[in-house]
Parts: sequence; C-alpha cells; structure tokens
Amino acid sequence: MSATNDFVAAYTDVYFKRTRRIVERFGDRSVTYAVFMRRPVLATMKLAIDWIEAMARLRGVEIVIEPCHEEGSWVGAGEPLMYITGPMSALVELETVYLQRLGAPCVAAYNAWSMAVALPRAAFLAMDARHCAGAEMAEMMAYAASVGSAAAQAEGAVGFIGNATDATAVHFGNAHGFGTMPHALIGYAGSTLRAAEMFVDTFPGDALTVLVDYYGAEITDALAVCRRFPEMAAAGKLSVRLDTHGGRFLEGLDPALSYAALERNRPDAIRRYRSETELKWLLGPGVSAAAIFQMRNALDDAGFDKVRIVASSGFGPEKCRVMGSVEAPIDVVGTGSFLPEKWSETYATADIVSYDGRESVKVGREFLLPSRRPRR
Repeated sequence: MSATNDFVAAYTDVYFKRTRRIVERFGDRSVTYAVFMRRPVLATMKLAIDWIEAMARLRGVEIVIEPCHEEGSWVGAGEPLMYITGPMSALVELETVYLQRLGAPCVAAYNAWSMAVALPRAAFLAMDARHCAGAEMAEMMAYAASVGSAAAQAEGAVGFIGNATDATAVHFGNAHGFGTMPHALIGYAGSTLRAAEMFVDTFPGDALTVLVDYYGAEITDALAVCRRFPEMAAAGKLSVRLDTHGGRFLEGLDPALSYAALERNRPDAIRRYRSETELKWLLGPGVSAAAIFQMRNALDDAGFDKVRIVASSGFGPEKCRVMGSVEAPIDVVGTGSFLPEKWSETYATADIVSYDGRESVKVGREFLLPSRRPRR
C-alpha cells in the first residue's frame, strides 16, 4: 500500500508537493539526486530502491538509480550511497518516504555487523520486533540484520541464523521464526521445570530453549531441566537462556564471587583498563560475563557440556565487544539491540546535484557532486 500516489500525497512533506506543482507549471527538468548519511554505515539500500522503482512503474516514468556501493559494504560519513536521476516532477515528492526506508536500516545493519564480528563463534537471533514502531519498521530492521549478518559472515562469523517472527523470517532464509517460551509461560506453569515439560509435551521432537531467571534460581532450574531431559541435553537439543535483569546477580554470585568466577576462567580479563560500563558487563548484576562463565562451569561440572547457553538482555555492539574480548562462552545471542540507539544518526539526506546535466548543489555540499566522486 505504501507504493501508491495516495500514500505519497498523505505522507510526504508538503513543500515537496508544492514544488512538484511549480515544476509542472514552469517546466520539468531532469535532475540527479545524491543520497548520503552523516555517519559510517553499511549500505542497506534495497528497500528504498525497490520502493522508488515501484513508484516509477506506477507513474510511468523512467528513473535511473546508480548505487555507489554494493549492498552490505562499508560507507563512510558523507559518501553518496546512490544517485537517482529522473524527471523532477516525478522525483521531488518521493524523498520523504524513500529516506524513511534508508537511514535506519543502514545504521541497524552496521550495528548487526559489528555485533556479529565481535562474537564470531556465536549465532545471533534477531528479537527486535517488539521494539519496532509497527510492521514496516519490523520489516526494515529484519532486513537490516540480514545485511549486517551477511557482511559478518563474509569475515568468518556465524552471524544471524534467524529471527523471532514468521513474517520476516524470509530475510534469513527461513520459513518461520524461532523461539520457545517467554517468561509468561513459566509464571503460568508455576515452575521452570513444569514449563519445560509443557513445551516438550506440546512440541515433541523440537529443540528446547528454557528461560531460567524467572525465580532467581538460574543454575538450580537449569540443572533440574537438564536432569529431566538428559537425552535432549546429550543431543545438543537443549539450551538455557540467561535473561537476568540488571537489578540482581545470577544465582550464587555477588560482586566478590563474580570477580572469582572471572578470575577462574579469564584471569587476564580485569587486569587491563576497563571503563565503569565494561566492568558492569564483566562483573556486575544481570547477564554479565561472570554469570555466563558461572553457568557454563555448572553445566559442565554436572556432565551437561552439550547444553548450549543463550544470552540476552542488552547485547548491543559495545556489550558484544566486551563479551568477545574475554571469549565469554555464549552459543547464541538473542537481541534486538542492533536497532539504532541514537535516532538522529539515522537521518539520511538527499540533495539535487545536477539540473539537465549541469552540476549545481548548495554551498557546502560540493562533495556530493558526481565530478568530485573518487574513482574506484
């Protein structure tokens, strides 16, 4: 529905609509737009390009789009992402909508890439849908995660293996989304173990990821589920998900014991300079590196070395980098934290850089001119 004239008329900036009427009255021109962003990103242009091409077909005009970068490639701040050429009357009022489909995906893809390369041996699951402002944003963010993931996979990382909704699973090459249970099911069941039993009874043969933080007994409940389903544990079909909130420590840990857990597993981790935020992610409450090592040690000591650990709760680019620096034993990261954190960084801009083949742009934006573009 978004690729219709009525949609454009309703959602584009009014000054673009007025400009179209002026151009139609005083004479159309062929123009070229340069589209760019003010921060480094990964080129994630397909959704915007597809929309522009759909509008060109609808309006019966020829619009030529020249991407300046391959999808998923790194783009520096201020570098043109693409040039768009066509009749000014057809292009001028499209800017608002296609920029909406460009800026946020470029930043989200960059974040997804940086997270995956920081933890190259971990698989990622996109759990962003609940944080999105509607279905269109969910589509954009899922696609962005797939672009960032592909870039990370080209560097040897596992990357994103899927997401949590069926509607956007296609971007990850899947027919459906992934996931087993929310905290609500555990509250309904009355115990973590009973929730696991209900899941297995309802979905026999499916792999199980069980949340273990609901009752504040992460290790106790994780081991109880493993002992209840030893065959699944031995076959690698059982995972425990740590989602401990930042108001408390994982079962059995406190500040001193967190230091001990990290010292036992990665003695060099805290012997270098760390910021206050890094120390929190390493040793603090919530899903810290110490908590992940503590769970891994408990599972291994009980003979459940094939049980995987899924970590969630605030795993954005910086937290992933810190976890990667200590090689935290994470098998899967469930995250929606590749979504742009600072929305002003997602603003994409389009400027006309030529009219009927004659270069012209506002003062200060000469770097966008095609004649100034570095030859590759």
